[in-house]
Amino acid sequence: MFKPEQIDKFKKLKTPFYYYDVSLLQKTISELKKESDKRNYHIHYAVKANANDRILKIINENGFGADCVSGNEVSKSIEVGFDKNKVVFAGVGKSDEEIKTGLQQNIFCFNVESSQEIEVINSIAGSMNKVASIALRVNPNINPKTHHYITTGLEENKFGINVDDFDQVVQKISSHKNVKLIGLHFHIGSQVTDLEVYKSLCLRINEINKWFADHNIEIKHLNAGGGLGIDYQNPDKNLIPDFKSFFRVFEQFLELRPSQILHFEIGRAIVAQCGSLISKVLYIKEGINTNFAILDAGMTELLRPALYQAYHKIENLTSNGKEKRYDVVGPICESSDTFAKSYLLPETKRGDLIALRSTGAYGEVMASHYNLRSAVESYYSDQI
Repeated sequence: MFKPEQIDKFKKLKTPFYYYDVSLLQKTISELKKESDKRNYHIHYAVKANANDRILKIINENGFGADCVSGNEVSKSIEVGFDKNKVVFAGVGKSDEEIKTGLQQNIFCFNVESSQEIEVINSIAGSMNKVASIALRVNPNINPKTHHYITTGLEENKFGINVDDFDQVVQKISSHKNVKLIGLHFHIGSQVTDLEVYKSLCLRINEINKWFADHNIEIKHLNAGGGLGIDYQNPDKNLIPDFKSFFRVFEQFLELRPSQILHFEIGRAIVAQCGSLISKVLYIKEGINTNFAILDAGMTELLRPALYQAYHKIENLTSNGKEKRYDVVGPICESSDTFAKSYLLPETKRGDLIALRSTGAYGEVMASHYNLRSAVESYYSDQI
C-alpha cells in the first residue's frame, strides 16, 4: 500500500502516529453513497468508530448523518457541521445531562433502550417544554457470529428492549405526552462478515414491523443498524467493503411498508481501511522460545488486540530481509500489550518502521494516556 516516497516522508516524522489515506476514504464514501442513494437509504456515520475532526468533516461534506452514543459525540457532530435533523442519539446509559444536550440541540431522534429511559426522557423533555422523538431499540435475539465482546443483539446482552415487553412499553409511551414514537432501531453487533446474518435480521424486523402495524401503531423510520465487517487479513485486496451486496440483502428481504424510511449506521466499514498506525522498532529481544519486536506504539495507541485479541496486519516498511517470527509487542507495562504472537516479518531491526493496518476504526478514538503516555499526532495523505 505504501509507496517508497511515502515511507521516506514517514522516516522524518516522530513515531508513533496515525496516518489516514484521504483518497481511500473519499472513494469508500463515494461507493457507499452510490449504493445507498440508489435505494434511498439514509446513512448515519457511527461517530464512535473515529471522532477525528478531519475525518468527521470529510464524512459530513458527503451529506451523511451522525449516529452518536454520548452527549459529547452529539455536540462534536453538530460542532463540525452535521445537520441536527440527521443526528441520532443511541446508547444504553444516557445521563440526564446528555439527554438535555440532545433536546437542546433538537436532534432527530433518541434510540431508547428501556422502559425507564422513556420515563426519564419524557420527564426531562416536559421540563424543557419539548417533545422528544424516540425510536425503540429492539433486541432481535440474532447471533451475529462475531466476537462475543462486540455482540449486541442477543437476549443476554445489555442492549435493547425485548419483544415480550412491547405491550408495556407501548402503553407507557401512549401515556406520556413529551415523547413521540417515530421508529424502531436494531443493531446486532460489529465486524459482521456473514451476510446471512443480515438476512435473518431482515426476517426478524419484518415480524416486529408487522406487530406494530397490527396494533395500528405507525412506524415511519426503521434503523437496521450497522456492523458490516472489513477484511483485516487482506486489506489491500479488499480496501472498500462490498456495500452493494450488503444493501442488496435488505433490498431483497426487508419488507418496508408504504412511506417507511430505512436508516443505517455505518462506522468501521467507512473508516477502518483508510487508517494505519505507524510505529518504530525500539528493540529486538531474543527470548527462549520466541523473538520480540518491541515497538514504540502500544495498547495506548491501538487497544483492540489487547481488549479482544483482534487481528491487524503488520508490515515492516523498511526491511526486505528473510522472514522470521516475532512476538510484536508494545512498551506498556502489561503482558496484554501484544499486537501479535509468532508473526512472520522480514528480519527486523531497531529503527525499522512498522505499519499496523486497518486502524482507522477504533484506533485513535480508543487511545489512552495510561502510563502517562503522550497523545500522538495524526497525519493525512494530502498533507505529507
